[in-house]
Amino acid sequence: MAKGTLYNKVWNAHVVEKLPTGQYQLFIGLHLIHEVTSPQAFDMVTEKGLKVAYPERTFATVDHIVPTQSQARPFQDGEAEQMMGAIERNVRKFGIQFFDFGSGSQGIVHIIGPENGLTQPGMTIACGDSHTSTHGAFGTLAFGIGTTQVRDVLATQCLAMDALKVRRINVTGRLKPGVTAKDVTLFIIQKLGVKGGIGYAYEYGGEVFDAMTMEERMTVCNMAIEGGARVGYVNPDQVTFDYLKGRKYSPSEEKWDKVVAYWGSFASGPDAQYDDVVEFKGEDIEPIVTWGITPDQSVGVNDRLPAVGKFSDDEVKTVELAYRHMDLKPGEPIKGTPIDVAFIGSCTNGRLSDLREAAKVAKGRKVSPKVRAFVVPGSQQVKVAAEKEGLDKVFREAGFEWREAGCSMCLAMNPDKLKGREISASSSNRNFIGRQGSKDGRTMLMSPAMVAAAAIEGKVTDAREFMK
Repeated sequence: MAKGTLYNKVWNAHVVEKLPTGQYQLFIGLHLIHEVTSPQAFDMVTEKGLKVAYPERTFATVDHIVPTQSQARPFQDGEAEQMMGAIERNVRKFGIQFFDFGSGSQGIVHIIGPENGLTQPGMTIACGDSHTSTHGAFGTLAFGIGTTQVRDVLATQCLAMDALKVRRINVTGRLKPGVTAKDVTLFIIQKLGVKGGIGYAYEYGGEVFDAMTMEERMTVCNMAIEGGARVGYVNPDQVTFDYLKGRKYSPSEEKWDKVVAYWGSFASGPDAQYDDVVEFKGEDIEPIVTWGITPDQSVGVNDRLPAVGKFSDDEVKTVELAYRHMDLKPGEPIKGTPIDVAFIGSCTNGRLSDLREAAKVAKGRKVSPKVRAFVVPGSQQVKVAAEKEGLDKVFREAGFEWREAGCSMCLAMNPDKLKGREISASSSNRNFIGRQGSKDGRTMLMSPAMVAAAAIEGKVTDAREFMK
């Protein structure tokens, strides 16, 4: 294991023992649950006559299946109502803190953890959701897990895990104006591939990451999993500490200095040993748009789509399928591709800073009459803060729908779905076939500002043209 790295330090601090299988039993400091992957896990715990081992370390919310237009109960979708009822019963039964609609803190699981100060440096974190890697922005090891592993954490607060290698990804220099954290993470995935991170934890660093806000770092770490990495993280620094200070579950003022010193001790040292190091220049990154059906199939907004011959033999079938599904052709410019739907939100880009950037583009302009556009805050707290700043008014006046907090069209386990062959400009994290609710629907991933620009023009547009 990479000596002297944050990964190594946090791992060693949480290892209980090495198992006969060769895996390690790892203690999980924070367990986040939601309504989709928890019902079966709770049933398995109940069937074995067990209790939740550390209910004070588990926090629940609802996000995946909740409607974003009307959240009146019962939900119109019977299955969604069953899931909602199940989590309500289970949190009561096992004494788990629940961020429900009446709490003022309901929202997407990877947004409510950080904004409430639950996510803290040096932790191990698990959640039954792929994008748990988001929390690595705080200097944690955060793992997305399956339902049986959710059961294991509920019953034992531990996971059986294999150790990972560590790849350091340096992004040096500075980003050009109008280039965002979403562009950075899509660029890295484009260069390293969706399988490039298999067996690795990604440590992000360099001047570009040093200059990022916490919300920007969360965006990059959120999509580490899309590059195949099990976790992605940024070393904790003053930016991290400033973000956490004063939040609901953060340490008290009396303990603050001591805790910050402890958090800082987990950062990778100058003698850290990595299994691999790659470097990119921030100046080389442009606003990125995906053209295909995997997050690494992307180009700069002013580039043309790549020739099939540029790909390796094992990639060609997926590339050809992508071109057929998206109804695009090699050599075409991505700029100018018409869209039908514009979605701003998700655990990748549903935070306050994301909405601010999109609002800058939308202000004083109108959504194309050909486009169905909506904005979904990532949490109730984000929604309240955005409304205090008048962002909801900016979006509504431009022709966007302003919704309640939830996952929405990121994965379409709720009423927000593509219809037929609609093509979406989306600030979410996956462009898989069927991901946004229609087996024929098409998704292009981009930053919130780029989505707003596409909504206004009715086609893929360089958002920087709206920022001059």
